[in-house]
Amino acid sequence: MNANLNTGPTGKRLLRWLAAAMLTIGVTGSALAGIANTKHNLSSSGTGVNSTTSTDQICVFCHTPHAADVTSAGAPPLWNKGMPVTTGFTMYSTDSMQGTALGLSGSPSLACLSCHDGTQAMDSTVNAPGQGLGSGYIGATGNWTGANQTAGKMNSATVALLGKDLSNDHPITIPYCGGGLTAALGVSSTSGSCNDSDFNGVSTAQIGSSQAFWVDTGSAGRQKTDIPLYNRGGTPHVECGSCHDPHVELAAPLVSFMRVSAA
Repeated sequence: MNANLNTGPTGKRLLRWLAAAMLTIGVTGSALAGIANTKHNLSSSGTGVNSTTSTDQICVFCHTPHAADVTSAGAPPLWNKGMPVTTGFTMYSTDSMQGTALGLSGSPSLACLSCHDGTQAMDSTVNAPGQGLGSGYIGATGNWTGANQTAGKMNSATVALLGKDLSNDHPITIPYCGGGLTAALGVSSTSGSCNDSDFNGVSTAQIGSSQAFWVDTGSAGRQKTDIPLYNRGGTPHVECGSCHDPHVELAAPLVSFMRVSAA
């Protein structure tokens, strides 16, 4: 490193920026290495059921570094797909389930359903790869390979195609442990008690500008291996991402993008 680098306020800011950038590159590289070996690698290097020859970029099917969707409630960071409309879905419901599904409006599970409900092509993006801010499809509709898709849309009753009838799938948008737990911003423990006492306890803490909830699976403190719960109105809720990590490698026992083994 240049020994003459400014060590004043400007130089210190530059050093902090460089450190943050290097950390981001490391994290991004780790995520990329994980997803490259999964069915979510839809690029030309993908070895899963479906892929397209239109691009070798892996992350672009879900994320973009610029011009991301910041208006849709529940959209993940740097989201690159249109979020589906919330009408027409049938949610899971049973007399034996404690707690009522909050509904898909503002739900982070909409990000998963933007492909898995089968209503839009897997390469329908906000910002297509290449120069400029081109919206639309990544490539020509005929560039898709693999079964169970038509022009990039899921088209069969496989496990991956959830459709809009979620009544036979694991419930989402439901309060964890039947409800009863809350936490205000900045606190380190939840208030109240689970309506169903058979569930594991919930940890909470402020992370960034939001109050996070999770179920510890190892050491104390928020870890990647924990089960994340989603803050909806100050209450921990179960969403798709509670059980599934879309970036995890398909290696036993963590198959089907499961966060923990179902064994």
